[in-house]
Amino acid sequence: MPLPTFPERFNLADYFLFERLREGRGSKVAIRFGTHAYTYDDVARRTRAAAAALEEADVRRGERVLIVLPDVPPFAWVFFGTLARGCVVAMANPDAPLEGIEYLVDYTQATAIVTVPRVANALRERMRAGAVGRDVRRVWCVLDVAAFSGTEDPTGSCEIGDGMFRCLAQDLAAIDPTRAPAVTHRDEPAVWLFTSGSTGEAKANIHSHRDFAFNTEVYAKHTVGYAPGDVTVSVPRLYFGYATGTNLMFPFAVGATVGLFSERPTPESLERAIELYRPTVVTNVPTMLGKLLDHDQALRDAGKPGLDLGTVRFSLSAGEALPETLLRRWLDRFGSDVYDGIGSAEMFHIYASNRPGDIKPGSLGKAVEGYELRILPEEAEGPGSAQVPPGEIGVLWVKGDSVSHGYWLDRDK
Repeated sequence: MPLPTFPERFNLADYFLFERLREGRGSKVAIRFGTHAYTYDDVARRTRAAAAALEEADVRRGERVLIVLPDVPPFAWVFFGTLARGCVVAMANPDAPLEGIEYLVDYTQATAIVTVPRVANALRERMRAGAVGRDVRRVWCVLDVAAFSGTEDPTGSCEIGDGMFRCLAQDLAAIDPTRAPAVTHRDEPAVWLFTSGSTGEAKANIHSHRDFAFNTEVYAKHTVGYAPGDVTVSVPRLYFGYATGTNLMFPFAVGATVGLFSERPTPESLERAIELYRPTVVTNVPTMLGKLLDHDQALRDAGKPGLDLGTVRFSLSAGEALPETLLRRWLDRFGSDVYDGIGSAEMFHIYASNRPGDIKPGSLGKAVEGYELRILPEEAEGPGSAQVPPGEIGVLWVKGDSVSHGYWLDRDK
């Protein structure tokens, strides 16, 4: 396939969302959350309102908006609204210790934060004391509700509001949502993706608009084959780049439907999501694949029907090694493909993967078209070094058009 290119003036909110409206998909369901459903028109209207709210709060182009949310629908319109405003998305785990969230608030120099009331209230006390968030101009709160709790609406108003701290739903409802995405350059920063922090504090990879569109075209569309009729569900949470891609960006890029649940991922909560949404694509990790097999066996040992994965056409696996024996157990029991792959925050997403018709248990598959992979000696000084012989251990070097600009405030690394 010819590798994708993108115009100089390019914005991800337009690529992932507003283009679906021009395709006539406005009435298609974009997000399901428990009993609630939101069409592409619904998401677009709230996205425009979120961009307008950022402008009204004097959050300026290029500044960071820190999203600290569980997997609830407002995550989508805050994410796309930030991009539509020309601001930069940064994301954090709402269940992380407060000191970790505070670190990211100051590290990103965020001027706006969108989070749940319990995090906002904790930050408010620390901000009043001058201990954190000196750059912050606005904190918006979103209800932290469970998808399986009945009829609660995550877009409802929350009980918080004193100047800097506001209710997102109330502010969006009061704003005229008619606005077009900012005219951004394809190489302007769009999203910061964090490393795992396994060697110290997490570092932010600065990614531009085109990085995400490139991987979407070559991996999501061309390699594993996301399609408009897909319904997606994810074990990893949206704040993690793996799931931001597979359970938000990729389905939106083809006009598919995202199924969200905000509970902690367990075999039981994933079983409920699968029963409710009947997904065709499940983003997974090896640990949960094993737990699902054990859960399925326990159900059948108790004389109950096992897990019904009849609608799942493939699962994705990344983040840790997928043992060959585990994959074979899965294939023997459920018969649906698992595409194991490897990616990194530095490259945004997966650059080597198994794929339809080409699955090799115990292997990470082949390079995604558009990426070049080399295994070099640990002491190699550059990509021109000779590769290590087959069967020997080396360091993986990756080249592709989704590479980050570098780490924030740490160019040398």
